Amino acid sequence: QVHMVESGGGLVQAGGSLRLSCVASGRIFNNYAMGWFRQAPGKEREFVGAIRWSSVSIYYADSVKGRFTISRENANTVYLQMNSLKPEDTAVYYCAAGDDVSTNSRIYDYWGQGTQVTVSS
Repeated sequence: QVHMVESGGGLVQAGGSLRLSCVASGRIFNNYAMGWFRQAPGKEREFVGAIRWSSVSIYYADSVKGRFTISRENANTVYLQMNSLKPEDTAVYYCAAGDDVSTNSRIYDYWGQGTQVTVSS
């Protein structure tokens, strides 16, 4: 059974940083893309960024470009470094695995339970 577990969320002041981790287990995610999404209260889940298996191609939402960085340690471990955090970044952050990078959450087959990130002003 596949499990994906996010960690590293918490409360941080505006301008601060957090590093989220996502570790998958139950299978080896060779050739899978890993994506990060977030969902704020009352809003739809939105794409944050994604990285291909090769790590050569990485994509970001415009809202986080230049502040967030995705990296991949191996087939099953991915990170989201978040700098210069803003109150509008407050959300539950999810990692997901899918056949390819996409801004569409439906493309991703496996999801974690999410980790809360709260940015205070």
